[in-house]
Amino acid sequence: MTGYTVKLIEPQAKDDMFDELVSKVRYERKANINGACVKLLTDNHDFKEEWEDNFKFMNEDIRPHAKIFTVDDGGELEVLYETVSKTCIIKNCDYYGWVKSIALAVISDFFEEYHSVHRRYSVHGSTVDYEGHAIALIGPPGTGKSTLTYGLLQNKDFNYISDDWFFTRLFENATVVYASEKNSYIRDDIINVWTCFTDELKRVKLDNKGRGLADVNTLFKGRSRESSTLMSVVLLERDTNHPPFKKLELEEAMKFMEEKDFCNPHQLVKDNRKFKLRYNFFREVFSKLDVYLLNIIETPEQSLERIKKLAKR
Repeated sequence: MTGYTVKLIEPQAKDDMFDELVSKVRYERKANINGACVKLLTDNHDFKEEWEDNFKFMNEDIRPHAKIFTVDDGGELEVLYETVSKTCIIKNCDYYGWVKSIALAVISDFFEEYHSVHRRYSVHGSTVDYEGHAIALIGPPGTGKSTLTYGLLQNKDFNYISDDWFFTRLFENATVVYASEKNSYIRDDIINVWTCFTDELKRVKLDNKGRGLADVNTLFKGRSRESSTLMSVVLLERDTNHPPFKKLELEEAMKFMEEKDFCNPHQLVKDNRKFKLRYNFFREVFSKLDVYLLNIIETPEQSLERIKKLAKR
């Protein structure tokens, strides 16, 4: 669950709102998200600042592939999405985490429709690099992706790629993963589990949800990477009726992803065609590498040891 619902609108409806939206905008910023240009238009100074800290800069002369309007008109929270121009209108939102997730979801939708020799997709999950190979952690919200990611990064042999979303590019003989964001949108309660991040987190400006953007090069002592080759995938669940760890066959892994709605609560368009695109993507990726299921019923330290052993095989 995301806390918001998405309403799809027609281009004419978006055009009808345009003058009113533009009149409220005080800040415009473009971001480079895996080569795509996303333009933020907002009346919220904090969102503008967080956006600049969150994403890479895109030159102003590049035309946007997508636009995110986030403005306040005194009403209820609304998320409206127009698929033709990839324009998302967010009204009366007080949480930057949704703004950045929706921006990544819009680009996910864009890449699903963009076909080339080397197809690109986005995944709602985290990735770490270990000696040039990446391990992806994918699971529904609340299954510990960020906790395990930060836990692994206590070890100097692991490098940060992404802790929330990552992008993939499918080659004939490899799947390469790419960072989605410039910095980490970290939770303040992570120090309750991993105290080593306490000093750095004290320097982070937190928002009303207890989250803030931390410089990954400072947080992880220069151990951040832009890309890596995907070696294995660890799917996460929390179920006391299942064993703590097992290797999955392809059909088991695909059943998990289908039942968990691809572990992505931020899908803007959900129909049969989109389902097939996402299903076929994960099936192709999973058919090329090992997939494991990690059940988060042990302590974080025990779960970490299972992933470390997997990395060192």
